[in-house]
Amino acid sequence: MIGGGAGGLAASIALARSLRSVVVIDAGQLRNSPSPHAHNVLGHEGIRPQDLVAKGRAEAAEYGVAFIDATVQQARTIDSDPNLAEEAPRHRFELTTSAGVDVRARRIIIATGLSDELPDIPGLAEGWGDTVLHCPYCHGYEVRGQRIGVIGTTAMSYHQAMLFSQLSDHVSFIRHAAPAPDSEQAAMLETLGIEYIDSTVTEVARTDSDTVVSLTADESADGASARTFDALAVGAYARANAELFSQLGGDVVAHPSGMGTYIPTQMAGQTDVPGVWAVGNSADVSAMVVASTASGVLAGAHINADLIMERLG
Repeated sequence: MIGGGAGGLAASIALARSLRSVVVIDAGQLRNSPSPHAHNVLGHEGIRPQDLVAKGRAEAAEYGVAFIDATVQQARTIDSDPNLAEEAPRHRFELTTSAGVDVRARRIIIATGLSDELPDIPGLAEGWGDTVLHCPYCHGYEVRGQRIGVIGTTAMSYHQAMLFSQLSDHVSFIRHAAPAPDSEQAAMLETLGIEYIDSTVTEVARTDSDTVVSLTADESADGASARTFDALAVGAYARANAELFSQLGGDVVAHPSGMGTYIPTQMAGQTDVPGVWAVGNSADVSAMVVASTASGVLAGAHINADLIMERLG
């Protein structure tokens, strides 16, 4: 298991409960660590992401799952090494870790998530996970009724503004790098009462009470050089942490929406690389915590069945 977030831990528990030997290699770099709370987690609503992972890790350890606190520096298929082929069962892999420990595995689950690449706007990253948000379902309720500015990055930003408009009557769409609205998008903005600002954001500054967004004055629709909001929403580029998948011969693809990249999977997270599965945000840029957990459980069950089928020939 490469990655010990919700997806990786769920998969490890599913496998361990089927009496499989499981090792989780994880460096503790949670994608949602900047956020103080995780939402839509049934039975744990509002839990700190770190606390959720700590609970899951303790549960996995009770089933005998082993942990290596490290990163995987290299992944390779042993079958390709003629000196080791005789001792290597089908689809065996070798992982080199930063802890100086090499791990051999019959199957691999990549649960390394993704990296959010924010627009290069000074001051924007400082509010990430707090006053700078991306998901209306993850954080929208907490800013309901407030002044929300949506910074456009792609055509999908119009959809983002549409969703936030359900939570507040004070939503402004700043075009920034997004394409100009087509007729359908323009009609949506007007119908939902979303203010349209055809300008570029040059800087974001947080104060004690709000967030000030500096605009390129000569492009601004009303000539204002700055606007003040309670919260900002922005569509970060979601790049899958898939270097290891590429090392194993897999191809990472661009999401058709332009939102980012992901590892393409088949049923239950199986990839085109034999013996390799991908779960959570590695394979689904829009997966929230519970969806990542579900994908891990499904992959774990599928791998257990796959290993049994291998014994049957």
